[in-house]
Amino acid sequence: MTDDLDDLRALMNDATPRPDAQRRAENLMLAAENFDAHQGSRDAPRPTSRNIFSGVKNMLNAMSTKGGLTATTALVAVGFLFVTPQGLDLWQSAPGSLTEERAPTVDKAIEEAPGNFAEDLLRADREVASEVVADEADAGLAPELMEAPVVVVDSVAAAPVQPLTQGSDVAGLSVAEAVTPQVQIRQRTQNGMTEMVLVPAPLPDAFRPTASNTEAFPEAAPNPLKITAETPVSTFSIDVDTASYSVVRSSLMRGQLPPKDAVRVEELINYFPYDYPAPDAGEAPFRPTVSTMTTPWNPDTQLVHIALQGQMPAVETRPPLNLVFLIDTSGSMNDPAKLPLLRQSFMLMLDQLRPEDQVAIVSYAGAVGEVLAPTPGSDRTAITNALNALGAGGSTNGVGGLEQAYQVADAMAEDGEVSRVILATDGDFNVGINDPDALKDFIADKRDTGTYLSVLGFGRGNLDDATMQALAQNGNGTAAYIDTLSEAQKVLVDQLTGSLFTIAADVKIQVEWNPAQIAEYRLIGYETRSLRREDFNNDKVDAGELGAGHSVTAIYEVTPTGSPAQLSDPLRYAAEETSSSSDEWGFLKLRYKAPGEDTSQLLTTPITAADAGSEAQFAAAIAGFGQLLRGDTYLGDWSYDDAIALANGARGTDLFGYRTEAVQLMRLASSLSQ
Repeated sequence: MTDDLDDLRALMNDATPRPDAQRRAENLMLAAENFDAHQGSRDAPRPTSRNIFSGVKNMLNAMSTKGGLTATTALVAVGFLFVTPQGLDLWQSAPGSLTEERAPTVDKAIEEAPGNFAEDLLRADREVASEVVADEADAGLAPELMEAPVVVVDSVAAAPVQPLTQGSDVAGLSVAEAVTPQVQIRQRTQNGMTEMVLVPAPLPDAFRPTASNTEAFPEAAPNPLKITAETPVSTFSIDVDTASYSVVRSSLMRGQLPPKDAVRVEELINYFPYDYPAPDAGEAPFRPTVSTMTTPWNPDTQLVHIALQGQMPAVETRPPLNLVFLIDTSGSMNDPAKLPLLRQSFMLMLDQLRPEDQVAIVSYAGAVGEVLAPTPGSDRTAITNALNALGAGGSTNGVGGLEQAYQVADAMAEDGEVSRVILATDGDFNVGINDPDALKDFIADKRDTGTYLSVLGFGRGNLDDATMQALAQNGNGTAAYIDTLSEAQKVLVDQLTGSLFTIAADVKIQVEWNPAQIAEYRLIGYETRSLRREDFNNDKVDAGELGAGHSVTAIYEVTPTGSPAQLSDPLRYAAEETSSSSDEWGFLKLRYKAPGEDTSQLLTTPITAADAGSEAQFAAAIAGFGQLLRGDTYLGDWSYDDAIALANGARGTDLFGYRTEAVQLMRLASSLSQ
């Protein structure tokens, strides 16, 4: 596992060649001599009239000798020696005087601090430790503040803090000047207790690590062609996520083809609203519709288009919402496309909330804290102020944030209400559990409480899409990627009801193909949602959730028996077909649970030849577009120009311009692929 200290160590090792043993010894001796010259004899009594601020200032100013050059560089890069990725709050203690009694604790913590700091720096700071925690007699601070505990945190985002300047008066407390340009003194009040907080200033550009692409996407090869006689049954979970489409758009708008693993064809298809037939009153919460069409890229095969359309209940009758915004404020979020866009996105959502809804905000970086206690949705000022106060810095304790968010959600939950944790992150979890499988197990244990988890991704460069997918899929929520404010409008305003209100849980699809009619088939997309055949009837197996008004599309490419497109030879000793007299291509079965229920219900419908309309045509164009981006081998010489022509012919009314935008992205992809 990598943390900030490991990153710093690598940075320093790369930037500065390690000295040889003799040179190192000479530097240490020189550092000791120069330090003694600045601070006095080691045997002299330690001063007790310095306050915490002057002590820290002297500690930093003292590190200017030739022997301490490397140490000074390390100190500036880290922001403050005592701040480590493990969160060594070296001065954290119960309220009381800042006396020399704390010196042994500081000294011991320095001794045990991990890392590769120069020994001359450690020696120097042991000498200054007593000054840092010296008697407060001449501190010049108000007694109330001097009695407050001193806390060292790894970033400004660790807690809501307010900068203090010389002569200001905050909550009746006079304050001293900032320690150094590298360390800032701030005040915060938590649970009625005032604390002095030492936080590192932003790193100078010279010490920022070089940006590198650490994006991670689930690795899944395209679904293979299946021979019906050998494997007649196909089973998978629905997927209403849309993150992949936005990631594809983000890449293309930056002039790059997206990583192949970032392209999940079903998420591209399901990004768009479709005009599918909705269920009537008293029917199941969604209606399935099946149609067929000639495959655009192969006239000798057929596409089977399966559409599910969920009902949209009246918005005014929806139950109250309990929302916990779990916001990543780690250093990697310090980017205009991340935390600033995140703030704007959540603010768009506030107009959709009612007075009976509640919002709480939990932030996490190296530390975790409740930024906003549960607040009525009508109190926009309090929610907005809390969002605006967020700052980015530190490592990414994602698991700690999840634990805190679930605790807050549990405290807010009441019967008949809907509880959701909405995690907003770039997915860069580098503290705590950072393995998708471990995170999956953690979230799976939490979803049974009735609190679902949705994930919003922000920014590129270190987007951990694999982790985001694991969280959303196992948290019974949805995953979306926000790359523009328009996308935030779509996800958090236009489709808010569908994203937060589930009408059918654990929705599974199973198709049994008739080998007398269909020789081969392949499911386009849903590679990360495949299920075993026996999972379909097992109500303990988790599957996807369908939100209010959501639609789901699945497309199979099938090869009719006798078609010249058949890729496999017929078996010489195949058993006599018993279904040759049936005109059914296959049989569709769907299982779902009503929200809060443990037992699934079954819907069935036969699959027969039925002409597809323009909605299916547009979905086919997007399916072809996704396969082109992935470089799939089933399209022959079908091109982006063909996808553009098909999509343009089936755009329909396109009320929000989503389909027009898709055509523009196809054009970009065509140019970039030349």
